[in-house]
Amino acid sequence: MAEFIPVGAFDIVIFGGTGDLSQRKLLPALYHRWIDGQIAEGSNIIGVSRTALTDAEFVTFAFDACCAATDGKLNQAAWKKFAKCLSYVTMDATDTKADWGGLKAALVKDAKRPCIFYLAVTPKIYVPICEALGQTGLAEGNARIVLEKPIGTDLQSARAINAGVGAVFAEDCIYRIDHYLGKETVQNLLVLRFANSLFEPLWNQSAVDHIQITVAEHYGVGDRAGYYDGSGALRDMVQNHILQLLCLIMMEPPNSIDGDAIRTEKIKVLQALRPITAENVAEDTVRAQYVAGNVEGETVAGYLDELGHESGTETFVAIKAAVDNWRWAQVPIYLRTGKRMKARHSEIVVRFRPTPHAMFGAQDAQSNRLVINVQPDEGVQLYLQIKEPGPGGLRIKSLPLNLSYQDNFTVRYPDAYERLLMDVVRGNLSLFMRREEVEAAWEWVDGLIAAWAAADVPMRTYQAGVEDGPIEAKVMTRVDDCDWWEAG
Repeated sequence: MAEFIPVGAFDIVIFGGTGDLSQRKLLPALYHRWIDGQIAEGSNIIGVSRTALTDAEFVTFAFDACCAATDGKLNQAAWKKFAKCLSYVTMDATDTKADWGGLKAALVKDAKRPCIFYLAVTPKIYVPICEALGQTGLAEGNARIVLEKPIGTDLQSARAINAGVGAVFAEDCIYRIDHYLGKETVQNLLVLRFANSLFEPLWNQSAVDHIQITVAEHYGVGDRAGYYDGSGALRDMVQNHILQLLCLIMMEPPNSIDGDAIRTEKIKVLQALRPITAENVAEDTVRAQYVAGNVEGETVAGYLDELGHESGTETFVAIKAAVDNWRWAQVPIYLRTGKRMKARHSEIVVRFRPTPHAMFGAQDAQSNRLVINVQPDEGVQLYLQIKEPGPGGLRIKSLPLNLSYQDNFTVRYPDAYERLLMDVVRGNLSLFMRREEVEAAWEWVDGLIAAWAAADVPMRTYQAGVEDGPIEAKVMTRVDDCDWWEAG
């Protein structure tokens, strides 16, 4: 049975309180933590937006959001108590000349009490809001700021945001959130690697053949086409989610689970990533767009049809990366992400080297694999070779030792936002990105984008819902005599 440790009373101010993120994730996450007894009575949840609402209207907005998140199974008695924590302030948070008195009045005046400012708004106004918080005296005491990704659109803009926010808040008060790091299986990477003596001796180039990281999405861009076209798969998924997974799977053992110790080791991985240049970009990367295809028996439009005009933005990218350090020298790392792929799944696959002598002949071809399922079915599988029972000769089959979260943990456990929000309240920075992490990731990605342009890398295509990316992505792995792991 999971044990939920309560946190002390706190104030959280959600800028963009009536927006999509607040509605779908933040308010339901706080409600679930209330249900499980983690949030203390006397805590304040304050929505802030330019939309004119009363407190009662915001409570109704939050009620509808939490109903949707629980399929209508809201605990009415608990909701009535939770609703007392909710309030709303109508204001433009970028305007230092606006009346901030309403927000100040809603906050508890206690220098030791955590006061969290969550920026669920466009990154373009991160710095103006922080400057306003500084000028109005709200960034003092135990104030903390939470920044949603993306932190900028390139290295230059990321540095500008980091510098602007850092001029108001100290680095240990800045929580750059990536919800992937709040997923149970992602957090379990640290435990899996460093709490099991079985793996650490094998976690290096002498035993590992290659590593794959896949984040596949089943849906298209839909009504986000305008936003997505200014971003693309590389900026939207690789720069944050996938590179964070790469860091956790390849980092050196930290001295402790202290936030800075973990983040320091992650930064070392990013700094060791081999740059992709114009000379190798064509053979080590593939970019593509989905075209019309079939999803669950229905024809769906291609990306350019959804967008309504020509575009050079990729909806799929595959990369052969390398980490140039002692542990991982000569180990290929395959990264892949795309929209409108055959199925939604995120996973990390560590393939170990084959046995040195194939005493069972061709049947030895399947080497051991560790498959870490991040979503939708969280769990870990270690594939071993065993004899298939029955007469008629010795036959080998690859089967998994299976640790499924659904099968082994029958209670509901917190989702990513629930866990990360509680970590902000506790002041635990271990699952949040440090400034150098963000900038190192952008530096590598900017170099790749420049290489695409310099080498004029062609845009490939793949059928929506039919293919897991273009054929060129499969050819790229065959150079190293391996194939993409098929989920299922």
